Amino acid sequence: MKVYLVDATYELFRAYYGVPGRRALEGREVGAVYGLMASLLPWLAKIRGEALGFATDHVIESFRNALWSGYKSSAGLPRELLDQIPLAEEALRALGAVVWPMTEFEADDAMATAAARFQALADQVYLVSPDKDFAQCVQGNHVVVLDRHRQRVLDEPGVLARFGVGPRSVPDWLALVGDAADGIPGIPGWGERSAATVLRQFFHIEQIPLDPASWNFPLRNKERLAESLRTHWNEALLFKTLATLRLDVPLPQQRLEDLVWPGPAWDGLSSFCARWGFEKLLARAEALFAR
Repeated sequence: MKVYLVDATYELFRAYYGVPGRRALEGREVGAVYGLMASLLPWLAKIRGEALGFATDHVIESFRNALWSGYKSSAGLPRELLDQIPLAEEALRALGAVVWPMTEFEADDAMATAAARFQALADQVYLVSPDKDFAQCVQGNHVVVLDRHRQRVLDEPGVLARFGVGPRSVPDWLALVGDAADGIPGIPGWGERSAATVLRQFFHIEQIPLDPASWNFPLRNKERLAESLRTHWNEALLFKTLATLRLDVPLPQQRLEDLVWPGPAWDGLSSFCARWGFEKLLARAEALFAR
């Protein structure tokens, strides 16, 4: 059995910025949720009977915001988008799917935890998101990252080609280089090539000698890079903590069978669609699943 772990926050945000707005009869903006479901249904019809879980950022802030004030937050995000997150969770539950709404942790942490928990029981695990953070979870061709919109799969050779390092060094690479999407600035002077070159030799920031004379490989500006790392050592370790996905999220599902998705829960889906004026969406689901 295959396992599909979906970044529903990304899917909702993509729908919000990619489809026209839509108002329910009561005046509430629901266009992103409608777009989310319209995008997911044809794909879900192809994976019916497999294991499936959706993770959301019920609130955008997480424990990481307490560690670094510049970490990504809800500041500046449209209220009409944020207000649709609980409704998106309701929509996914109406489909009969498992949903993990995150508050202390992030959706990414829930997905990483589920991948670690179920990988030994699954034929293959797909982390469904374009987020580069998930590269750290990749294992061979068994645990992979799927960008379903671009139809791209990132396996372990793909991680090496993309980052210049293997999956276990990805948090270190992100800490040194930075990740603008998450508000991680990186270490001054360090770029993608220099980080990859050094980490291919030492694997983790903690193992990088601060004396560049110990770097037995060709690299320009060794002294400048080593000095920057010495100066910003604590920040580098903090940024690595921020970039490292947690594997200890308390998800209630313990068995792979708990995630099996046989198809829409029609009573719940019908009720949800009637409430929000999604009748055309329900008809589309009925056609896709040959109800």
